[in-house]
Amino acid sequence: MGKGLIHSKDDDVCVVVADVKQGEEVVCSSIEDPRYTVVIKAINDIPLGHKIALRKIGEGNDVKKYGRSIGVATKEISLGEHVHVHNIKSKRWGKR
Repeated sequence: MGKGLIHSKDDDVCVVVADVKQGEEVVCSSIEDPRYTVVIKAINDIPLGHKIALRKIGEGNDVKKYGRSIGVATKEISLGEHVHVHNIKSKRWGKR
């Protein structure tokens, strides 16, 4: 297993299960199908438990985890970028 977990093949993000350094390749494995993996190069340091973008996400677009939207991108998010409160607004805790 790699350093990341994907909850659903439709997800936009992978949760890292160990600290990741900028430039490091992160192997993200699917929980649904362990044969499905994605390798992404991190463009930022990403702490344990935070998310890395599996694809480019446009500003204002939904961000999917668990196969459903967990929030909206507050700015464009690049492939391999750290995804957290600095670039995503939760739908659960307030209006955008």
